[in-house]
Amino acid sequence: MLATPGIGAAADGLVPKQPLTADLGTGSLPCTTGDARLYVNSVPQLTARLHGPGDKQPDEADRVRGEYEAWWRGEDGVEERLAFTTSTMSDTAPFSWQLPATVPAQTVVSWRVRAVNDAGASAWSSDGSGHPCEFVYDRTAPAAPVVSSSDYPADDVWREGIGRRGTFRFQASDDDVVAFVYDVSAKGAPRTVATGPDGSADIRWMPEEKGVHVLHVQTQDRAGNRSAPVNYYIRVSEGAGPVARWQLADATGSRSAAAQAGPAARAGAGVAFGAPAPAGTPLTSTATLDGSGHGFLTPGAPAVDTTRDFSVGGWVRPARVDGTRTVLSQDADGAPAFTMGLRQAGAGPVWSFAVGEERVVGGLPASGEWAHVLGRYDAETGTARLYVNGRAVGEETEASPAEVQGDFQIGRARGTLGYRDRWQGEIGDVRVYDRVVVAGEVAELSRRKARQLAHWGLETAPNGLSPETGGGEALRLGAGASLFSMADGPCDVFDPDCVQDYPLEVVGEGHLRLDGVKGYAATEAPVVDTTDSFTVSARVRLSDNEPAAPMTAISQGGTHGDAFKIRFDPATSSWDVVMSHADEPGARETVLSQIEQPDGDIGSGHRLTVVYDAAADEVSFYLDGMKLYDGTAAFDSAWESTGGLQIGRGRTADGWGEYLHGAVDSVYVFAGALTEQEITQLM
Repeated sequence: MLATPGIGAAADGLVPKQPLTADLGTGSLPCTTGDARLYVNSVPQLTARLHGPGDKQPDEADRVRGEYEAWWRGEDGVEERLAFTTSTMSDTAPFSWQLPATVPAQTVVSWRVRAVNDAGASAWSSDGSGHPCEFVYDRTAPAAPVVSSSDYPADDVWREGIGRRGTFRFQASDDDVVAFVYDVSAKGAPRTVATGPDGSADIRWMPEEKGVHVLHVQTQDRAGNRSAPVNYYIRVSEGAGPVARWQLADATGSRSAAAQAGPAARAGAGVAFGAPAPAGTPLTSTATLDGSGHGFLTPGAPAVDTTRDFSVGGWVRPARVDGTRTVLSQDADGAPAFTMGLRQAGAGPVWSFAVGEERVVGGLPASGEWAHVLGRYDAETGTARLYVNGRAVGEETEASPAEVQGDFQIGRARGTLGYRDRWQGEIGDVRVYDRVVVAGEVAELSRRKARQLAHWGLETAPNGLSPETGGGEALRLGAGASLFSMADGPCDVFDPDCVQDYPLEVVGEGHLRLDGVKGYAATEAPVVDTTDSFTVSARVRLSDNEPAAPMTAISQGGTHGDAFKIRFDPATSSWDVVMSHADEPGARETVLSQIEQPDGDIGSGHRLTVVYDAAADEVSFYLDGMKLYDGTAAFDSAWESTGGLQIGRGRTADGWGEYLHGAVDSVYVFAGALTEQEITQLM
């Protein structure tokens, strides 16, 4: 008799092959036995891959069925057995048996399978070199763990813990516990750690912010059952302060730097105190190092154990960025244990932090430009990181520090023939920590608080001048510009042409109206230094439903273009921040856009805010206090604006243009980059 195409013939008298234990599964787990038997927390489905006689042609399949057996000993010691036969299927299909819910718990259950066709049955999978598969159905949750820590005891004491790891011990009381599952304050996916021979496990954890942190811990047994969670409370106040700190704000002519922590530092003759401090910081002055052999400071002792966690940083302003120049270092055997400063890489200088023989580099040092630079070494992970102006640069790098602890140095590094790589420029507020300084702390240390330069409420304009609230330069109103004020009284409600207006801002009595033809208001001199960080914000409402051409709300520029401007582009129905790369006709522009419909002279308009962060070389755009995913762009082509601040117009190829038809209110200008929280407060 001919076989059906694609199906092997069983009439040849050949029985199926013996199933292999490697092809069997208890649930999703492999077939095991003895001490390696499985523990499961639900009644499993048994699976098998069965094979016919094996005489089929390519692309053929044999028809077989599976016969399962499962057995165990009951409470009375008598063996109990179950059997199940699958339907006949192609041996390319999986064969399975869902065991019934009557399978007993806490009992060793064995099972096996064989393949059967019309010619007969194969050997059982347990015969010969095979073995039965075994499992134990365990549905009992283990007892909760005991959690303890000598670093962060379970009490009501608040501890300085940011950046300092603690050890936490988990202890199980049940013998079948194989792991602990834990997380801290439900941040991130739960982690699992295996138990040791004594049923315990230790983990290390480092707080990165202050507050009450809750360590959630559960035991997990070999069947996967988990206990009720234990909540262990960790109260963290802040991070420990620096072990050494020199503000370098000493009196002119001093020959030593007073220490806010640690020992005073002797100053070489090439150190001059009384230099300027970075704006927006609490510093009042810094020290200038002349780059000579006398330009250094040292306490004459180590500041930190470099084989353990440490972080070092400070404010620096290089006068020169050529060669290799050291801000901070600590001596070892004829070489530095670490160095932090700048060096050359590729076509120009980069900031650098070296620990032992390994180095992290990144960022762009610039002559005469302040930067906060911090390097940290994490002994637990054996890695070094570098931060410039609060942001990680370069790649986290594995490093091995030197064992020898020599003197701490400011402005130079140890070499085989003496000190070298001397700093030329300013250094201020040097801090040394014997712990990891976490990212949030680095951001705060490097923060330069923005300073308000001007605010025009646009409430009044005596003699065509709208005063600045702090007494600064007034905005001069040009033709086509006027002020609406509630103080002038409402219009006649019986007048068919009466459309009552209201101030755009909650605080205030009026706003600036611009006719879209030639109306503007401006200062004579530049208000903001466009080469440094700045923030400019204004509330703007458009008068048209369908503007015919782009309109600039606020700008400041030079002879040929605007260093920045905020304008509405009807072609894309968007508010745009436009940053020009040069004061040249046709200069390249960086544009950030936020789609928004025109106001049609209805409502309170929108608060538009541009932020330029010179330290990060980034520009951001906020619409009503919010920044979308594409609201920030790289920008490293700032140039100095020489013209006054313009409200309602911008530079075009033909001169002044892009006049705004609408209303403007409450204009703010800041030196420095406002934070997102501060921008929200402008609302």
